[in-house]
Amino acid sequence: MNPFIQLGISPELVAAVETLGFENPTPIQEKAIPVLLDTKKDFIGLASTGTGKTAAFGLPLLQQIDVEDRRTQGLILAPTRELCNQIAKDLSSYAINLPKIDVVAVYGGASIDQQMRELRRGGQIIVATPGRLIDLIKRGSAKINDVDIVILDEADEMLNMGFKDDIDFILENVLSEERRTWLFSATMPAEVRAISKKFMEEPFELTMGSKNATNTNISHEFYMVRAKHRYEALKRVVDLNPQIFGIVFTRTKIEAQEIAEKLMKDGYDADALHGDLSQAQRDKVMARFRERSLQLLVATDVAARGIDVDNITHVINYGLPDELEVYTHRSGRTARAGKTGIAISIVHSKEQGRVRQLEKFTKATFVKKEIPSGKEICEQQLFSLVAKVHKVEVNEEEIKSYLPHIFDELKDLSKEDVIKKFVSIEFNRFLSYYENAGDLNMSESERSERGDRNERSNMERIFVSLGELDRIDKAGMLKFINSLRLGRIEVGRIDIKRSFSFVQIESSMVDEFMDTINNWVYEGRELKAEKSAGDHDGGGDDRPKRKSFRKEGGGDRGDRKPRGDRSDRPRSDRSDRPDRSDRSSSSDRSDRSERSSEGAGEKKSYGKDFYFPDFDSSHKKESKKAKEDSPAPKKRKRSSI
Repeated sequence: MNPFIQLGISPELVAAVETLGFENPTPIQEKAIPVLLDTKKDFIGLASTGTGKTAAFGLPLLQQIDVEDRRTQGLILAPTRELCNQIAKDLSSYAINLPKIDVVAVYGGASIDQQMRELRRGGQIIVATPGRLIDLIKRGSAKINDVDIVILDEADEMLNMGFKDDIDFILENVLSEERRTWLFSATMPAEVRAISKKFMEEPFELTMGSKNATNTNISHEFYMVRAKHRYEALKRVVDLNPQIFGIVFTRTKIEAQEIAEKLMKDGYDADALHGDLSQAQRDKVMARFRERSLQLLVATDVAARGIDVDNITHVINYGLPDELEVYTHRSGRTARAGKTGIAISIVHSKEQGRVRQLEKFTKATFVKKEIPSGKEICEQQLFSLVAKVHKVEVNEEEIKSYLPHIFDELKDLSKEDVIKKFVSIEFNRFLSYYENAGDLNMSESERSERGDRNERSNMERIFVSLGELDRIDKAGMLKFINSLRLGRIEVGRIDIKRSFSFVQIESSMVDEFMDTINNWVYEGRELKAEKSAGDHDGGGDDRPKRKSFRKEGGGDRGDRKPRGDRSDRPRSDRSDRPDRSDRSSSSDRSDRSERSSEGAGEKKSYGKDFYFPDFDSSHKKESKKAKEDSPAPKKRKRSSI
């Protein structure tokens, strides 16, 4: 008997999955499907990316749809349009023998009029991104009041992308008292737990493996390099794996585009996928990748969400992500459907601690690898070429007319000579490229005081007057910097404090970076950027230093003068302190998180709930005018005793 029938799946659906090549259910499917079919309780399913969660919730959902009822009965929320589209296609494939079930996908970047027409025709299941669904709800096209089952797929990623308010709005509009909520996620951060407590009643919770753990079929490797050698290391890793079919993850859209262009220029089959591409461009890139016309896809985290491509061999982190959970999602692009895969990270020396954090978080072992030498790469490429020759199929019918001339041309060469010359065609190309290639490896003990100082000499630590009170996180700060339109800019460590942040910026861009931010007005106040006096890698609160009038060496407490007489005590010269006259009072700052987002249509959203105005000449003018109009700060009188 088919194992899916034993789980309670109907014959129509079983026939469909057999056609798709499903032989045995994955662990999450085996455990979740019976529960979702038999119980009316809410459900939380935690499992690594790529373990078959779509079928785990899709098959039970399809089986519980009343085909004679045209109302919307199932709603699935996904973080990105790619994942939204993928889920809709998968459900349609499962329902091939159930023609009366209509699945409608609604997401941004596509014609809203077309989606409204599809909804009017009736869709028993809607698969949607939160933003577009809210738009359709407000237009009266998406009627979700009586939905029976709501599914949150990749819930952790949706919340990480700032969709919390949207999810709250959508779930509050599902008024059915018998509504069931199924939540699926790869990780379980506090935000996901808060959603479950607010909208779910005593949910059945199923965890496959350990929470936040990655797929056990993935091998985790890392290479340690200096920042300036990162791209060269990437090329060597790719060349060492001639059959690689993978995704290279970057932190920003600009970086993704630049890396893809460099790879294409160097002869690799690569292209970029990021948010600055139109939907048509993204579809074209993804089509080429699925067809394997591309060997490497260089992508940002947001753009790559929902990529479900078979047989991806490698995931390469071009630098570690800021959030630990993001690594789980990245690595989950490989080793899907029971296959094996490799997750590689190209790590800067300062990120050693992050590797150990990831090991603890993912409960996986990270193996340090040596960056291959030119000789190793040439050897690997040569053996790969020989294997290709051995496996190639000869079209006897088409080639036989050319063989006499070929044999005649090669008649003066021995068998050994022909083989050597043939493989040298490809071998010589790599040999000449890597002939004088140096060693890019960097040992863990190499971070001597001198070497570390040299590494940091190209970076400067900058104070920026944006922090947690402004609802900004590391990802939001990166997007903010990206929006400054400064071109290629190297960003190092980011430390987010309560009301300010420290950002490491490459020295050559520091002045332009500070000038740009100092001409920026945010919610009526000017932002500040200035060099941090404590330019080091520590995590302390080292805001720009103020002058100290204490004696050198600290002095002895016994030499202090009586406290009653302070007439000759030196007063602080405040002229050298950073100007804080434009900063909010403590009571104002405490209310930042409660400010309404009035005029949100004129602002861009970055991070989770972080907003900032479009940077253009009008804001520059506003900033200058604010400086001219603001009164000089009043001097505070000192109280005398």
